[in-house]
Amino acid sequence: MGRKYLIALPVIAILTLAAVQNPLTDQYVAHLKGQSVTTTSNKSNLMQQIKEKASGGIKPQDAVIDPVWKATPGYNGIDLDIEASYKQMKKTGTFDDDKLVWKQLKPSKHLEDLPPSPVYRGNPEKPMAAFIINVAWGNEYIPDMLETLKKHQVYATFFLEGRWVKNNPKLARMIVEAGHEVGNHSYSHPDMKSLQTSKVRDELKRTNDIIEVTTGEKVKWFAPPSGSYRDEVVEIADEMDMRTIMWSVDTIDWQKPSPDVLIDRVMGKMHKGAIVLMHPTASTANALNALIVQVKEKELRLGTVSSLMKEERILEEGDNSP
Repeated sequence: MGRKYLIALPVIAILTLAAVQNPLTDQYVAHLKGQSVTTTSNKSNLMQQIKEKASGGIKPQDAVIDPVWKATPGYNGIDLDIEASYKQMKKTGTFDDDKLVWKQLKPSKHLEDLPPSPVYRGNPEKPMAAFIINVAWGNEYIPDMLETLKKHQVYATFFLEGRWVKNNPKLARMIVEAGHEVGNHSYSHPDMKSLQTSKVRDELKRTNDIIEVTTGEKVKWFAPPSGSYRDEVVEIADEMDMRTIMWSVDTIDWQKPSPDVLIDRVMGKMHKGAIVLMHPTASTANALNALIVQVKEKELRLGTVSSLMKEERILEEGDNSP
């Protein structure tokens, strides 16, 4: 057994030496080294291409009190996630713009950090608009408007008068059940600018209470009737955890314009971050379908006030944002 072992050792040594000195082995090792160099080079080139795109980042915008537009929500910035982008392209080893991964950067100051101030628009760089529908009358037009909004998968914010909710609980629930947002439009539609302080509080509280009891929804937005308010009204609403909402585009549908006139009026002033005021009227009900189509053709999303106020940056096209 010992002799066989002693004989095997030289044989193994000879075979090992032959393998090491074999030119084919040398070629294989060189091939592996070449592959490693190529792989490292490809990774380096790919990483460099990705890093060059990092300059395309955008800084976040803080929420501000604009001298004209008052409270304006912030908007997220974006920065390139280099490692995540590389992982997306690693398999093919080739650069692809569509596989770049962007991460959102939050602003340092948010809408809720601002002092009480009305909101007339969303962030002017956000490709989105919101329809606000103030409801104190016009019951006969609401079902058709809801059907049109549903057809286009668009969600709006309905500001409800408290007295109207009390008299029309089924319609109020119908609006909420369709997925729309509801807000406070006072209880009896007074001129809030001249109303006594105690009555302002009563109008807002009664409306919030009746909306919550009827629909189960807690209100966080207030739209003063006819857009009439004084600073104290805005402050009282803020104390009740409601931001005051105005508008930047007006349908003036109470003048009963034809659908074409209403659409031209709105589209002539449409912009990023727009808040579009309307009511349940024949003019709006008849124009709503075409209006939605034209707004979307401008590559603007349509959604609720809450969606418009969100800081999240819109990176891809979409039909709506509930």
